[in-house]
Amino acid sequence: MADPERGRAVLGELRRLGVRTSIDDYGTGYSSLAYLRHLPADELKLDRSLTADVDSDPRAAAIVKHTVALAHDLGLRLVAEGVEDAAVVPVLARLGCDLAQGHHVAAPMPADELLRWVAARRGGPAGGPAAARPAPTLPPGQVRTR
Repeated sequence: MADPERGRAVLGELRRLGVRTSIDDYGTGYSSLAYLRHLPADELKLDRSLTADVDSDPRAAAIVKHTVALAHDLGLRLVAEGVEDAAVVPVLARLGCDLAQGHHVAAPMPADELLRWVAARRGGPAGGPAAARPAPTLPPGQVRTR
């Protein structure tokens, strides 16, 4: 972030307007611990590189578990990115993740398909991709893990 002070001010103003914000791809690249301390955010999105093998790699599970604890201690929700199959969902739930996001939930889609996808899951007309999956109670592309 080129101008952290301006970033904090803009995010603070967005929050006052009721806009929820996320720190994306946490654990890689430019997402550092300093952001957690200084940026007003509502959720932390843990990068897929840290969640992909959580069901088979004890080190990955430890990283997720302790990142969840840190996020919750700071009052943030934790979103596990890159959830590609059902096998990792119960593991993520056991580790305390609040939400899961990835192709297991829904693939990226154009806006018109998104509207049909949401309607199908809220009892509206059927249609859209992945219509056979159970209805989530969260925004498209995310599913509650616990």
